[in-house]
Order: sequence, then C-alpha cells, then structure tokens
Amino acid sequence: MARALLLVNRHARKGKEALDAAIAQLQALDFELFEESTDNPKQLPNVIRKYRDRADLVIIGGGDGTLNAAIDGLVDTKLPLGILPLGTANDLARTLGIPDTLPEACQIIADGKHHAIDVGWVNEQYFFNVASMGLSVDITRKLTKRAKKQWGVFAYAATALQVLINSRRFTAEIRTEDRSEKVKTVQIAVGNGRYYGGGMAVAEDATIDDQRLDLYSLEIEHWWQMLLVLPTMRRGTQRKSKWVKTWQGKEFFVYTRKPRAINTDGEITTYTPAHFQLIPEALTVFVP
Repeated sequence: MARALLLVNRHARKGKEALDAAIAQLQALDFELFEESTDNPKQLPNVIRKYRDRADLVIIGGGDGTLNAAIDGLVDTKLPLGILPLGTANDLARTLGIPDTLPEACQIIADGKHHAIDVGWVNEQYFFNVASMGLSVDITRKLTKRAKKQWGVFAYAATALQVLINSRRFTAEIRTEDRSEKVKTVQIAVGNGRYYGGGMAVAEDATIDDQRLDLYSLEIEHWWQMLLVLPTMRRGTQRKSKWVKTWQGKEFFVYTRKPRAINTDGEITTYTPAHFQLIPEALTVFVP
C-alpha cells in the first residue's frame, strides 16, 4: 500500500465537490492517505517537508497556482507528484497529457509511471509553466476568484480583452550570454512547459523536459493586432509573426527602467530586474 500526502485546494474551481470523490477513488486504488489542508498556500512547502519520511508521494488537487505554491517542497524532498486537475486552466496537467476527469487522473497515479521534468526559476521563484510580465500581470490583477469559479476559462478571455484595449508598451532589455536587445513590448513571457494561460502554447515544439526555456516578446502597437497574433499563440507559432521576437536558451536576464511585476504560473511573485534559469529534471511527476 502506497502512502500518499493528499493536498486538495478546497477553493479551486472544482475542489469542494471533487474532494470526497478523489478520496474514495484513491482509497479504492489502495492508497493510504494523509490529508492536509491547502488553505494557506504559503505553508505547502513546509507541509510537504513534514511528510518527507512518512509519504511515498504527494498528490495535489487544484489549479496551477496551488501546484506552483508547492514546488519548493517538492524539489527539496524529491517526492514524486501526482496531479488531480481541479483548477480553472490546468495548464501543467495539459502539458503532461493528464485528463481533467478525476477517475482517469487517479488511475494515472495508481499506474505508477513517472517522468522527470524541468522547472523554471526566476529571482528564487520556481515555475512549472511560464513566468511573464506585462499583459499577464494586469490580467492576474483584474481577474477575480469569483469570476474564475463562475466562468472558468471564459473569464480569462473577457478579462484579457479589457486589459488589452488599455495596454501600453514598455521598454525592456533582454540579455543572454551572446545577445542583448532592447524591445518595446506589451508582454515578455518565459516558458518552461508547453501550455499557459488556459491553453496558449509557449512554442510549437516546447516540452517540459526539453531542458530549455522559450522567451517571446509581444510587440504589438494597437490592440487589434492581437487578434492577428492570437491564433499563432494558440498554436505556438508566434515566432512567425512580425510583432513577436523569440529566444531560446537556459538563462535570460530582463531589465526595465522601473521594477515591473512578474507572474509565475498565475501568481505575482517577484519584480524586475529578473534572472531566469532552467533547473533540469528537478522533480518527477506521474504521467499517462
């Protein structure tokens, strides 16, 4: 019988109604569960560390924000991660090919196949999917929990449109080991996985184990130009757009005249100047 630390976000969009079902399903699959609350996300790493020698794995039910809050503890303990996608966007689960139906997600964990994945790092903050500044930060600030619960991914689209119409470009300097460029942009995003923002793709060939980061700078001048770029961002082919510049690498530096907030997996956690790095094979996750 495997011993699993079960962390479920009761405030996730599908958290409350799915909690009892998840517990019953996992117990039927012969897991011994240690249940802990995720009401205080900042405490998740310490909760995981507390179970370092008592649990064989960690199962987290929630969205990308809950998963992000737990990264420090997962990296420190090296306990494998099982994911129950109970949030709004579930971009990490989408990247890993984990279905959003609870019985299937539980079965994947029970099957026991796990895989090493990379994580991103910016200013001592880990991220699974993407770290970004500009539009995404404004959307995060404007998007309410109530709207996410009520409208799901449609809330992102409606909020993004409001933010986009009022967006203004800012100047930034992007540096790598062999390249430095100043840009006027509405958003800079650095991706580790493939999906973010409810299904946008960082790059068409990005994977969460390719040991590289993908950076793009979105340099539209008028909001309507976003309508032309958006289809390429859904496919991950934005590098072909004349309004987008892209980089690939394991390390980036981004500088702005004034500190700008940075969003990591949907949560505002740090500010520029920013130092982005790749941490290869940082933890293991149960996958199909």
